[in-house]
Amino acid sequence: MENVFVMDHPLIQHKLTLIRDKNTGSKEFRELVKELSMLMAYEVTRDLSLEEVEIETPVCKTTTKVLSGRKLGIVPILRAGLGMVDGFLSLLPAAKVGHIGLYRDPDTLEPVEYYCKLPTDVHERELIIVDPMLATGGSAKAAIRFIKERGAVNIKLVCLIAAPEGIKAIHSEHPDVDIYAAAVDEKLNEHAYIVPGLGDAGDRLFGTK
Repeated sequence: MENVFVMDHPLIQHKLTLIRDKNTGSKEFRELVKELSMLMAYEVTRDLSLEEVEIETPVCKTTTKVLSGRKLGIVPILRAGLGMVDGFLSLLPAAKVGHIGLYRDPDTLEPVEYYCKLPTDVHERELIIVDPMLATGGSAKAAIRFIKERGAVNIKLVCLIAAPEGIKAIHSEHPDVDIYAAAVDEKLNEHAYIVPGLGDAGDRLFGTK
């Protein structure tokens, strides 16, 4: 699928299996989501630009490469997206962190933004939106729209598990946004849960029901 990058690294696939297991408790689940996020951050940032600098090693002067200073931002979709932030910050400690919260209006069924705090220079940053599950795509699609309205022009969406329906929803409204996932699952069930999925990521992260 165009603009969809599925990460098949053995470590990612192994840890993904562990978080799918219903017997994995909240503590281990949180640790695994952090580890998965860090591994995925490595792949998501593969296209960061570099520039040459001159340094002096203990042996001699040499020309080598460093990141060219592109500004990054990590934006979790509340609440489950919070579980992925620390993993990204482990590799990208200089990244700014924004937050966006949405709820579904019970009458219109449309996503409504209840909280959005982004870096002030959002238009200059490459934003990485994180949310463990891309199911119907409604929340992610709305989050991207709200963030674009604030001036963002360079956005990636990172999730652990995506459903084909969610991918289609993002592509229909935001074809410019690349999607990164550890797995694309079979489908959504009648309750809009991803099959086979891993259940409710927020509940499993925070021990709620």
